[in-house]
Amino acid sequence: MPLGHPILQFGTSRFLQAHVDLFVSQALDAGQALGGITVVQTTGSAQGAARVAALAEGRGYPVRLQGLMHGREVDELCHCHAVKAALSTTTQWHRVRRELAEGGVQVVVSNTGDAGWQLADADGPGLAAPDAAAPQAFPAKLLVLLHDRWLAQPEAALSLLPCELVSRNGDRLRELVAGLARAWQLPAAFEDWLRGHLVWGNSLVDRIVSAPLAPAGAIAEPYALWAIERTAGLIVPCSHPAIVATDALEQFERLKLWLLNLAHTVLAELWLREGQPAGRTVLEAMHVAAWRLTLEGVWTDEVLPVFDALGQGPAAPAYRDEVRERLLNPFLAHRLADIAGNHDQKKARRLAPVVAAAREHAPALAQPWLLGAIASSGPTNQDPS
Repeated sequence: MPLGHPILQFGTSRFLQAHVDLFVSQALDAGQALGGITVVQTTGSAQGAARVAALAEGRGYPVRLQGLMHGREVDELCHCHAVKAALSTTTQWHRVRRELAEGGVQVVVSNTGDAGWQLADADGPGLAAPDAAAPQAFPAKLLVLLHDRWLAQPEAALSLLPCELVSRNGDRLRELVAGLARAWQLPAAFEDWLRGHLVWGNSLVDRIVSAPLAPAGAIAEPYALWAIERTAGLIVPCSHPAIVATDALEQFERLKLWLLNLAHTVLAELWLREGQPAGRTVLEAMHVAAWRLTLEGVWTDEVLPVFDALGQGPAAPAYRDEVRERLLNPFLAHRLADIAGNHDQKKARRLAPVVAAAREHAPALAQPWLLGAIASSGPTNQDPS
């Protein structure tokens, strides 16, 4: 039988456990959430399978919040109880299909990692058949599930809130899925439903989750943000102080990508260039004088002037100061080796847009460090963060 929880989440990552899932758990305590979460593992990894087995027990898991917040030390242990069930697309695909088709799911949340939206040549229209195996790629899995929902409950409201770190992530995922529907020659009425009935939300997530706890749980910083673009008809999983509705999502995106994520990538670039020990953490890197000087210079000389040119000058230095405090968190062992996974792709997403914006809005601005980092093609660590 379908499990019937209103939130269906694709991804078992430590990030989701300490971000969306914890928000819902805290909102449930206050009577401000839709209900529980069914988590779905989208890959066949052994690590993910172990988390699914633990989450399926429904007993919850710990989240340790540790760090500095406005100069005050925080060390808090939370119990997250929002995840009520867990499934695997590898071993329980038919049950996952029934959950979205026949259950009372109102919101679909996803965070499938850096490579999660890559399509697979092996995925084709035959996979929409009732007895077919699960597609390989997440967008194809989602397409099959949404086709099932269209057939079973075409009038029921459904919102999708991807949390992948992709600009305009809701719009992008909608176009991926709708393009696949066309390629698979599914009915035009279904594509119209995808575009016109479903609500695809654009959002930005922000929280450093530095380490997993076994078998489930995580260690994270106290700072958290889920900025969600206001969209007519959008259903959100819960109300929470860290959830912000906004008409200017791109401004939140710039702050996070060009200051926090850029800082991580700058430190990872320095770590890769100098061949430092694999266990080096962000905190340790911030206490390497030359590295700290480089990062502060990139922020001050090559990034903040771009925010000035875009009219975000007042917000950027304040957020930079928050980021500095977060990077100096004395509790979190955030390894540079983890951050350096898919390093070239991250440079393309985090550094190159700053340079492109400067060329358009501040053409006289010199950005020697950013340009040099983008041009470099050093070794990358492909272990996913």
